[in-house]
Amino acid sequence: MKQVICINWGTKYGPPFVNRLYAMVARNITPPFSFTCFCDDPAGMREEIRTFPLPEVDFEIPKTRYGIWPKSRLWGERLGDLEGPVLFLDLDLVVVGNLDPFFEEGEPEDVILARNQSTPFERLGQTSVFRFPVGALKPMQDHLASDPQRLAEEHRFEQRFVTRNAPGGIKLFPRSWVLHYRQDCTRTFPLNYMLAPKLPDGAKIVIFPGGVHPPHAIAGHYGERYEPKGPVEHLRGAFSADRPERIDKYLRHYLLPAPWVADHWRE
Repeated sequence: MKQVICINWGTKYGPPFVNRLYAMVARNITPPFSFTCFCDDPAGMREEIRTFPLPEVDFEIPKTRYGIWPKSRLWGERLGDLEGPVLFLDLDLVVVGNLDPFFEEGEPEDVILARNQSTPFERLGQTSVFRFPVGALKPMQDHLASDPQRLAEEHRFEQRFVTRNAPGGIKLFPRSWVLHYRQDCTRTFPLNYMLAPKLPDGAKIVIFPGGVHPPHAIAGHYGERYEPKGPVEHLRGAFSADRPERIDKYLRHYLLPAPWVADHWRE
């Protein structure tokens, strides 16, 4: 049984994102599989999705500018009724290829993360795609509980905390399996004004850290600060007094729509 999990709290994402993720997984995995969401409210989720309350912890979840520390709830001894390896997926990623290899890589007891290519000189994992055995990360959770706010601020991102503190160390999925939308799919200036973002061969998952999410990719704009515009109109905006950022970033941050994102990111 291939076990996929996700977590949802608050109102930022909610059932539409969970349902869409389930559908993408179901289209790209060989049964049997289970899909479990740990959440504060299961209302509106598809009947195929197994739900459990957010796992309780005996420490205050740290709040920092960068890390998504509520994920630490999943590091405990128990996760609902699940046992053995589980594959965690972020709600805002896009599944574009077969997921079976994520369950075949390494050994069942391994902790395996996607590679974070934003820090090429640091061996850093990316917890958007993250496989681990249920219960194996309890020592890591206990370490965080010893001084949660200090440790969170010291590591900045929870993925750095996992990379450095996972019992027995971590392994990394092949680089070509998990791609970063802004870094691997969008075009460099000035090609970004002429060519739509690409989907490289061999990709299985595309992640969207850094403010550009699937709806932005589909519409063709760089995060919340921009509206979809044609290339000429965007270029004219470079000389506007209300340009949202300095000119070099503004020019690089033009995106054409990516229809392939819409093809995959759907129920």
